[in-house]
Amino acid sequence: MTEPRNASANAESARRCHRALEPLHANIYFSPDADAAFTELGLQSRTARYFAGRAAPMGAVGAGVVAATFYNFNPELVAESIPQAWSVVQPSDVVAARFGAADSTLRRLLGEDQIRSEEVAEAAELARRATEACKPEARPLYAAHADLDWPEQPHVALWHAVSLLREYRGDGHLIALQSAGLSGLHALILQITSGEGLSEQFAKASRGWSDAQWGDAQDVLRAQGLLDADNELTDAGKQLREKVEQHTDELAAAPWEHLGAEGTERLVALGKSLSKQVARAGAFPGHAFAAGHRD
Repeated sequence: MTEPRNASANAESARRCHRALEPLHANIYFSPDADAAFTELGLQSRTARYFAGRAAPMGAVGAGVVAATFYNFNPELVAESIPQAWSVVQPSDVVAARFGAADSTLRRLLGEDQIRSEEVAEAAELARRATEACKPEARPLYAAHADLDWPEQPHVALWHAVSLLREYRGDGHLIALQSAGLSGLHALILQITSGEGLSEQFAKASRGWSDAQWGDAQDVLRAQGLLDADNELTDAGKQLREKVEQHTDELAAAPWEHLGAEGTERLVALGKSLSKQVARAGAFPGHAFAAGHRD
């Protein structure tokens, strides 16, 4: 039986757990195993592999749905790959290839001994238990991924559970951004200016925003008092970012309330250890993240 916790403790746990677990999911976006698997299916560009790989559980959806649920990508970039990708591959084949890539990637990054360890099995069981409290309402990406069958292998089940928790939080984050009146590009700029997340160069290239579009968005944020003349966060910008993050944490709290304090702390400890191993094994390119980014 899990012990009751107050709302602020669950919200704090939501942020801590996200940071501890995110590398266990996000390595798939930089994995040569995933690139090779998707290329073999016929997805030749990196953007097509990313959009199709993450969107496939939703089925053969159009560019508008992908742009809406991915949020901070230039819709024009999305339209270059979607829906054309679905004329090349079936979403079900992409889903299968992605699970296969998650398997091989974690085997390579963690090693066979760790893959078969009690720690990985325990982390998988705890993370899966946390997902039991996730509900699909207003969470389209989470709901699509939650409809997939659970993998049998513990390390792949762990990856899937972390993916569900991540997409559940991500869908909630979009609700928080909408409530704050922030577009995807504006939110991206504020995050990067804070020193969190992606580097500016990588964000522009991977999200499809030109220097002109980026500059125009900065003009808007300066006019709103969220950036100063040097394009640094103002106090109002910092406060808005923290308000959004707190709202996101609150919307992501249910799994950690369900898991309870003891289970949450254990999963954080296991997640941090495994995530550090993944990072040390070279899962992420150094140029992709801002200097102030924290795991």
